[in-house]
Amino acid sequence: MRATTTLKAMAAAGLMALISGQAMAQALEIVGQPKPEGIGFQPASSSLAVDQQWLDHVILYIITAIVVLVMVLLLIVILRFNSRANPNPRTFTHNTPLEVAWTLIPILILIFIGSFSLPALKDQQTFPKGDVVIKVTGNQWFWSYEYPDEGIGPFDSYMIGGLNLGGDGRLTAEVEQQLVEAGYSKDQFLLATDTAMVVPVGAKVLLQITGADVIHAWTIPAFAVKQDAVPGRIAHAWFAADREGIFFGQCSELCGKDHAYMPITVKVVSPEAYAAWVEQAKAGNLVLAATDAAATPVQVAANN
Repeated sequence: MRATTTLKAMAAAGLMALISGQAMAQALEIVGQPKPEGIGFQPASSSLAVDQQWLDHVILYIITAIVVLVMVLLLIVILRFNSRANPNPRTFTHNTPLEVAWTLIPILILIFIGSFSLPALKDQQTFPKGDVVIKVTGNQWFWSYEYPDEGIGPFDSYMIGGLNLGGDGRLTAEVEQQLVEAGYSKDQFLLATDTAMVVPVGAKVLLQITGADVIHAWTIPAFAVKQDAVPGRIAHAWFAADREGIFFGQCSELCGKDHAYMPITVKVVSPEAYAAWVEQAKAGNLVLAATDAAATPVQVAANN
């Protein structure tokens, strides 16, 4: 009897451990976050970002080659044609083959760069119908989101520890606790918000961006999206995230004294989690426990 009870207890414990492991595995990964002393890109998480980063790297190689070539030519001129090595200077005025070369080669380089940059720019500025349409409004100093097709919002997104939530913009013990309760750590201070834009992975998200007071700019580097929010105008941007996770951005247009406290949080979840969040959000509840509403500790829309 005792052996049977022990086996049942062990089985129950194993089941609980399995469930717990699944829950932890389903937690949203923080993907798009700036790193201290980082000089590279955030992980490319959309087709737009992949094209942008590839193009940047190619141009970097081209520029490096040009700089090396120019430096070598300068050294040759300095060493070979100085007054000591060349006391009798040449008297010619031009060199036609050389002039043709240094005119034609830059043209070919620009054509090569344009053959890749123009299609990438076209993709960025050709806006799809949008599987999900979100209106984004910049305010001094927070963002508001509205899902017109789903009848959700508008709802505001404030920085955790910011002035709008009773903080003073400093990382105190209380703010650190708020971050932990929201599923973050102190490393996400100045980045994490109490609510977030929520989108399904793989969906084409069309953004309608405007400003309520002054010019702001909605930016998520991992998606290669950066668009000014101008009062009185509706600008468009789009992205399709190719992985689940949490992505951070910042207002990228100087907009006043609290510009530095205007972060952006986007949470990309599975289509099932997004559908569940939409149903709850329609009822006025913007809180959902991430990719599995019954298990995952990371919250999707609101972190409180």
